[in-house]
Formats: sequence, C-alpha cells, structure tokens
Amino acid sequence: MAPSDQSRHSLVPEFLYSSKIQSHLSNNTNHGLPLLPSSSSIASHSSSSSLPAQGGAKSPVILSPKEKIRMFSPAYYAACSAGGVFSCGLTHMAVTPLDLVKCNMQIDPVKYKNITSGFGVLLKEQGAKGFFRGWVPTLLGYSAQGACKFGFYEFFKKYYSDLAGPENAVKYKTIIYLAGSASAEVIADIALCPMEAVKVRVQTQPGFARGLSDGLPKFIKADGVSGLYKGIVPLWGRQIPYTMMKFASFETVVEMIYKNVIPVPKEKCSKNKQLGVSFAAGYIAGVLCAVVSHPADNLVSFLNNAKGATIGDAVKKIGVVGLFTRGLPLRIVMIGTLTGAQWGLYDSFKVFVGLPTTGGSAPAPVK
Repeated sequence: MAPSDQSRHSLVPEFLYSSKIQSHLSNNTNHGLPLLPSSSSIASHSSSSSLPAQGGAKSPVILSPKEKIRMFSPAYYAACSAGGVFSCGLTHMAVTPLDLVKCNMQIDPVKYKNITSGFGVLLKEQGAKGFFRGWVPTLLGYSAQGACKFGFYEFFKKYYSDLAGPENAVKYKTIIYLAGSASAEVIADIALCPMEAVKVRVQTQPGFARGLSDGLPKFIKADGVSGLYKGIVPLWGRQIPYTMMKFASFETVVEMIYKNVIPVPKEKCSKNKQLGVSFAAGYIAGVLCAVVSHPADNLVSFLNNAKGATIGDAVKKIGVVGLFTRGLPLRIVMIGTLTGAQWGLYDSFKVFVGLPTTGGSAPAPVK
C-alpha cells in the first residue's frame, strides 16, 4: 500500500534532516506552532527540487544527498539497520577488554579493586588473549541489537510523528525521540539477551567455556533455554533508559551544536565536519547514558553470573549505593567512547549509502 502524502512527509523527520525545513517552520508560525506546508507545494517540489516556492523561499523536501535511497522506504530502514550492525557490533567488540574488566569489577570487587589492578589480574591469570574472552557473543549479540535499535528507531520516530500530526510532531519532538527509542530497544534487547547471558558467564567464570561455541551448550544445559532470558527484565531496565537518553540527548545536542557552535547551516558543512558533530554529540550522550543505566548494568552482571539469583539478592549483596557506583568510572569512559564511535560509524555508513547524517540543523534566517 502506497503511503499517503502526510505519512511520506511527516514534519519530525523533515525538519531533522534539513535546515531549510526548520527555517520554513520557524518563520511561518501560527500562535507559536509551525504550519504544515501545503501538499501542493510538496508535490510541486518533489517533481523539481531546485525550483523555489512562492515568495522566493525554497519548499521543504526530505534531502538525501546522493538520492540513492528514498527516505522512509523499506530500503531506507534496511540501510539504517545495516548501519546499526556496523556501528554497534564492531564497537562493542573493540571494547571487549574494558567490558571484561568492568564485569569482573561488578562481580568480584575485592579481587578486581580498580581498572588498573583489574587489567593486571586478568593479564596474570589469563594472558593477553584473555582480554578478548567472549568477543564472539559480544559481536553477534550487539550486531543483532544494533540492527533492531537503529532500524526500529527510525521507523518508530516516523510512525509516532505521523500519529501526533504535523504541529504536535514539532512541538513534542523530544517525546517522540524518547518513545521511538524506547519502543525500538524493547525489540533490540530480545535479540541481544541470549548472547549477553553467555558473554557474562564466559567472562566472569574462568574455566566455564572458551567462548560461544562451547559456552552456549553449557549454559543451556545448566540453566535451560529459558535461562538465556533470565536477565531480560534488568536488561530492559539497563538498556531502555540508556537508549532513550542516547537518542534524545544526541538529537538535542546535535541541534544545539549547529545552532550555537557552528556558524553555518548544516547543509553547508563538509561531510567530515558533520561526522565530527555526530561523534562529539554521541560522546556527550554516552556519558549521560552510562550514569542513567548503571544500576541496571550491575544487576545484569550479577544475575547472569549467579545461578538462581534474584534482583533482591543482588541489591542485598551489592547495596543500593554500590548499584550506582560500582564500576561507574570505567563505564563512563567505555560508554562515552562507545556511543560517540557508534554515532560516528552509523552516520558514516548513512553518508556512504547516500543518506543524510542524523540530527537537526539550526534554523537559518530566510532572506
């Protein structure tokens, strides 16, 4: 079924991807709310994107720089999912050593007192190759999660903006970011959870298994297939707030950078500068994500390491303060770098396939 004009030209995705559209919205308001451009203007512009609209201003259009992929088409969502695989799978695999130390600090803080001693203990007991223990379930799990996270975020952002309608989509854009990212993460964590369970068991129980090939059968034999999803609730508790913060803060920071830091509109910036903005905004978002989601991260590590343990057991042993602080400095460094790299890689992939980078541009004055 072909999408309607309204669904094809929802305001939230449009003003995010084009500063021309933000300019149009900012300068054509009705009691503070942006006006929806007429369907005739959109239709005429789609047939000739270089022609100016009435009054000399350019008509709104969803820009795709190389015009290889039509925005919001199945191919667009497939490309976003592929970008998610590329960004999440590779980055999480690259920081496996940090993740390994972090998980062991959460499980055994007496033995792994801090970051430096944690690396020293692992090097002494497992050798240099031990730093990448669990890299296969990490790569597979976070690749699947990344595909669902980014692909479904783009889908739900568009879907919820259409449900809200043109004016409300602009007015409540942050709520749409939050709702879209939360919906996407619910699905993404279902894809991640089995690999996360095996990864934590392999990384925190020396001798349990060498990796995924022998670790998955051993895990299922010990805990059953349902045990692979024992940590789904705390995983949601960790990942949903993390992802909501990741996407909403990223979108907001990108818009602020283009509005307050870079003196030219986004479309006039080079692709390298746009990708630099993506990394910077991603790093800031990552720091916020780490703080918000850290208590649940401690719960996930505890539950996946201890057979038959409950959330109450975790809180009793770790303590409320410990849930918020144990392993936090390392996780801030890890997640900040990770999230910045993810956004940089994701937007690099989008540019490579002919799509615009993610995030809004500051309104440019209409002359």
